[in-house]
Amino acid sequence: MNQNSTNRPSKACGCPDFEMSRRGFLGGVAAATGVMTAGSLFGDAFQQVSYGAAPGGNVLVVLSFRGGSDGLSIVVPKNATDQGVINTSIDKGGRANIAIPVNRLVAGNANWGLHPAMQPLEAMWNAGTFGAVQAVGLPESNMSHFDAMEELELARPGSTERQGWINRLVGLDGGALPEEQIQIGDQMLPTALVGNAPALGTYQVTDLKMPDLWNDTTSRLNQSLTTMWGGNATTLNQGVRTAIGSVQRLSSVADDAAAATLEAEKALYPDGDLRDVLANTAMLIKADVGAKMITIDYGNWDMHAGLGNEDPQPGQWMYDQLDHFARSMKAFFDDLGAAADRTTLVTISEFGRRVYSNGDRGLDHGYAGLVMAFGAGVNGGDVRGSAGLNLDALDRDGNIALQHDYRSVLWDVVSNRFPGPSRGDVFPGAWDYQTTDIMA
Repeated sequence: MNQNSTNRPSKACGCPDFEMSRRGFLGGVAAATGVMTAGSLFGDAFQQVSYGAAPGGNVLVVLSFRGGSDGLSIVVPKNATDQGVINTSIDKGGRANIAIPVNRLVAGNANWGLHPAMQPLEAMWNAGTFGAVQAVGLPESNMSHFDAMEELELARPGSTERQGWINRLVGLDGGALPEEQIQIGDQMLPTALVGNAPALGTYQVTDLKMPDLWNDTTSRLNQSLTTMWGGNATTLNQGVRTAIGSVQRLSSVADDAAAATLEAEKALYPDGDLRDVLANTAMLIKADVGAKMITIDYGNWDMHAGLGNEDPQPGQWMYDQLDHFARSMKAFFDDLGAAADRTTLVTISEFGRRVYSNGDRGLDHGYAGLVMAFGAGVNGGDVRGSAGLNLDALDRDGNIALQHDYRSVLWDVVSNRFPGPSRGDVFPGAWDYQTTDIMA
């Protein structure tokens, strides 16, 4: 849940700016904003505050479906073999009690259709700016929520190095700024952003400014802080200067948001978990502050019971979850306007669900799942990489067999939006890359 900064504890400080202690400054800022995360404070990269990341560049938003989403309910195969398994009774290994009739599916094509709650995204599918890849997963099955997401976000199986794949990507330029990789909706950085390059975690863009803890002008405060932390080459001082620089560069964005602009943005979105994070994300992208990678979360996918039934309707868990997602995605890309031409969004989940449903109209943890891609550069209007899921050839646990290493999908997106880095720089180690054609 998003929090407003006024509801979070802050540490008051009445000291004049030029008499502040370093400890007081760090404590005050860390308590009052989402800017001073471990990634931004202690990152190795350092830039003088007068420079910012290059504007006008591409942006990739990674939306994590936390909880393990059921891709088979979202993008449904229509072929006779897969439909035969889907409509088999649960006592014979099917999911007939939650199966969506083919005539209720929307968009899609001869091979695939979308859950009826995805109707708001039909235009993007038909325009080719929304596509999907099915049967995606880790190279080895892992059904632990935490362990699977950790492995996915580190993207370096077998390594003890604590550096996420996004941090590796952003850090390749050698002078990364914290605002190049940002978590919106939470101060806690996801594993994908952890590493040597600095990163920001913030609840909302209004937090990206110097907290109002001291009675002095912003200019005097900035000057004093720059002087206080200047001229020292220690990692701590460099990290603090990096964080201060980000606050100074992003303060105008925060001021715009504080001036009721953000509330107007939020009004464009449906109420629910994605409203605030997507409104903030769109505002940050349109402000063009140099953000490259933005991560956000959408949870509540762990549907062991009560997913819905064979007649999907509002009020059912999966229907409502997808309805909010679909309407929010449409609002997000409408809100971006011209900035949509440089923005791509991908969804990813730690694992999929079993093919067969249980007696509670739910699904237990599975293996291969779904990745969806939206926006700039996407080769949409289809499920790329496969014509079906071969549901008659499940693994021994009743899971969809893996067709695509998730790194293949991510690399196809990354190499399209950020050409230059090698695949091994971002996703190191020996692994089986096969293009999915999800990008044009």
